[in-house]
Amino acid sequence: MNNLRGAILMVSAMAAFALEDMFFKAASQSIPVGQALIIFGLGGMLIFMLLTKLRGEVIFHPEILSRAILIRSVCEVTGRLFFALAIALTPLSSASAILQATPLVVAVGAILFFRETVGWHRWCSIIAGFIGVLLILRPGLSGFEPASLFAVLGTLGFAGRDLATRAASHSLSNMQLGIYGFFMLIIAGLILLVWTGPMVTPAPAQWLQLAGVIFTGIIAYYALTAAMRTGELSVVAPFRYTRLVFAMVLGVLIFGERPDGITLLGSAIVVLSGIYTILRERKQRS
Repeated sequence: MNNLRGAILMVSAMAAFALEDMFFKAASQSIPVGQALIIFGLGGMLIFMLLTKLRGEVIFHPEILSRAILIRSVCEVTGRLFFALAIALTPLSSASAILQATPLVVAVGAILFFRETVGWHRWCSIIAGFIGVLLILRPGLSGFEPASLFAVLGTLGFAGRDLATRAASHSLSNMQLGIYGFFMLIIAGLILLVWTGPMVTPAPAQWLQLAGVIFTGIIAYYALTAAMRTGELSVVAPFRYTRLVFAMVLGVLIFGERPDGITLLGSAIVVLSGIYTILRERKQRS
């Protein structure tokens, strides 16, 4: 039952993340991307500050100045900044497909920085996943979109954030990490404003879209945290790839996107490589 609850929570989190991306893409079509990030970050940070106080925890924990958290913050800014640009400038389906390579990048980072040892099976799955990303990007071919490289840079940033989170002190709660993570969105938004132009006054429709970004973002974070603490990680984690399914459906229905065969093939390779990597790790630990 724990595994079933964990799987349901993970699927719910991925659905909420896909909705968050959808609302963000819709809002960024009418207001600067940087401004949308600032409002998203400010709303999420205030909510997590309130939740932290309700739990009786301090908002400014001494560990926020530790090396791991500082590295996590830089990676969070990098990931949020570039992935926000990818969502705004490229199809939601392709940006989400590239993002699914994050666990594969994390696996490589664990090998390089945490000295984890892996066999040739996992190396093959990692290489296959990166080939899938290349099929989605298609560098040098007519279907190549240079803006898709923003999704690659965002993926690298998120992978660095996940690795730094693993090295962070356990004295920091998930609520406290949420505060600092959303604060980094504000910094990323301020950086983007240099290129995206001055702020504008959002219309009522844009305020609703931004409220949707904040609301679904908070739900996604809660559900993801609960999922990772419920059931076996090797059983629950593969369900994170349902985000791609939700993103593609929303991309088709809301934005009229039509992923071609090569994009779908590359997406399938990335997802299958990630699932195989997780299952292989479970087998080695059993």
